[in-house]
Amino acid sequence: MATPNPPDDYVTVADLEIDAVRPVTAGFVLEGRGTDSAEYSLEINLDMPIDRRTRTVVGEILSQSECRLRRRVPKRLRTPRRSPERTPSS
Repeated sequence: MATPNPPDDYVTVADLEIDAVRPVTAGFVLEGRGTDSAEYSLEINLDMPIDRRTRTVVGEILSQSECRLRRRVPKRLRTPRRSPERTPSS
């Protein structure tokens, strides 16, 4: 799947080949298998109504697609380094 490079703070969670698209009331559910052989389900909700014909066309387009899911890596808090504790000399 050819896509532009994501920002450095994103990592790929899964690459999916879509096997099935189910229309639901507010959008679509995409189902597929990832490159890790796990099964995934991705729900897409639309904020606008679409007619039956448009829903069919969009469903067909999505069923011929691939999907890459990325997430932002949590930033670690930088804590000041503490110097090692000194033991009293005898």
